[in-house]
Amino acid sequence: MGASTSKESQFVSENYGMQTQTPSFMSVQRTECDALDPPPLPPPGAVPPPPPQQEPKKNVPPPPPAAEKSSEVPPPPPPDSIAEAAASVGAISNPGPYEQASMDSKRLVMLDTHDGFRFDINKQLSPYMAVVHSFHLGTSMIPDGRTRTYSFLTQVADETGLLMARVDPERGTVDGRIHKMIGPAMAKVQLGVSAEGQGDQLLAELDFGGETWTGNVKYGSMGGGIIYGMNYFQSITPTIAIGGEGMYVDANKNLLSNYSIKYTRAAMHAEEEKVSMDTPSTLVANYNTQGALTLNFKRVVTPNRVTLGAQLECSPSSLESQVLVGAEFKFTRSKMAICVDGSGKIQSTLESKLGAAPGSPSMDFSAEIDHASDVMRFGYGLNIGG
Repeated sequence: MGASTSKESQFVSENYGMQTQTPSFMSVQRTECDALDPPPLPPPGAVPPPPPQQEPKKNVPPPPPAAEKSSEVPPPPPPDSIAEAAASVGAISNPGPYEQASMDSKRLVMLDTHDGFRFDINKQLSPYMAVVHSFHLGTSMIPDGRTRTYSFLTQVADETGLLMARVDPERGTVDGRIHKMIGPAMAKVQLGVSAEGQGDQLLAELDFGGETWTGNVKYGSMGGGIIYGMNYFQSITPTIAIGGEGMYVDANKNLLSNYSIKYTRAAMHAEEEKVSMDTPSTLVANYNTQGALTLNFKRVVTPNRVTLGAQLECSPSSLESQVLVGAEFKFTRSKMAICVDGSGKIQSTLESKLGAAPGSPSMDFSAEIDHASDVMRFGYGLNIGG
């Protein structure tokens, strides 16, 4: 077969002038490495050497940065006037009863001082009923000249109402209160009867209100004549409330009215620098038709610790005025209050708990010094079960 192949090649060369060559893919090319022996294998358990580090390439441009996601915030929706109005109304709270607009600041300058010995025993008969026995001995502050008094008080209260009665056996008087919820309104009845019948009184009231306002109407007999009255208190901003009250006394045909404006400022916690509306600072201005102007101010220095108060009473027509300044200091188990007026009269009270458990007895000390009239009063008291 090999001879026939040589003859065919010779025929093609002679007739067509072509030479046959062996194809390149059939030829075996040898390199210089094939002549060397392969490297020996590493011994068993040996750690292979690290791969050679490649030198960094110079003058190579850095890779292009990855495409960042768009951080554009979509535009806000168009303002909704109805939603804004609803949000502004929701931020305004109920101002509370009109009669209590300045009560929180007045308590700082009108302290409950007494002389002699006062002893109160409180007893909780049930979750809804409690009784109080109150004794006051060696006092000179009773208007009828008595030096001692005893009264018995009982109270029944639940989520819908209140029943309270106070009896003074020595004077023969009975004072009572009845509070009852009627739908969203609160009905109140206040009465007082005595053995002589001269100071008897009866007053019926109805409190009602909404989210940003309160109202009250009253009707009764007081001071020997019929009285009619009503008041209204409205919050106009989260910090300002205005209101007024009118009353007609039939006994002397007098129409009495007064008007108030209250400014509330959130208290700033000095340590944490937080704003809190739980213990706000307030400024209340009241003007009545008799020409008297009263300003009451309460400043919370440290929430639940230090509170300052002041009251200014003046008459623009007669230019007469009176000023009172007070302070209250609360401690862990005690409370101290002091008040000084423009005439130099000083009042102070100190109340201290005698135990850490709830319902522990408490003891109070009271003092009043009036330098102008040379009057000094001191008293102490004990409250058990309060």
